[in-house]
Amino acid sequence: MKKVFVILCISAAFAACGGNSSKNTGGSDSTQGANQSAKAANSDADTVVAKTGTESTGGSAGSATGEKLIATLDCSTCHKVDTKVIGPAFQDIAKKYDASQANIDMLAKKIISGGSGNWGNIAMTPHPSLPESDAKEIVQYILSLKK
Repeated sequence: MKKVFVILCISAAFAACGGNSSKNTGGSDSTQGANQSAKAANSDADTVVAKTGTESTGGSAGSATGEKLIATLDCSTCHKVDTKVIGPAFQDIAKKYDASQANIDMLAKKIISGGSGNWGNIAMTPHPSLPESDAKEIVQYILSLKK
């Protein structure tokens, strides 16, 4: 009787652990959409509630687009417009860098690659799937906040 019970328990364990016959034979990648721009990936994001990310504060032509991109990404976890959180405030970044093309390119690459050192030892999260054009829109918005 013990042998039957042990065999029954082992069979139940195999049945519970195995048996997943679904195979990914379609050749599709679950991260296939990762290279879409933030605008395309979140085009239906509702920003109407509490007017999050919809007010433009002026600045360059790309600033409204950059502000909307920031609202769809994880930027607000570490950055605020006028308050230092984990990373620097956007206005502090605007004070430190002028809106030259060299700075826009450098900061856009920093958004994409992440890293630390410019504002302390806490590293910024990289955003490798963010297109460089979107990163430049974000930088133009941030630099437009210069007071």
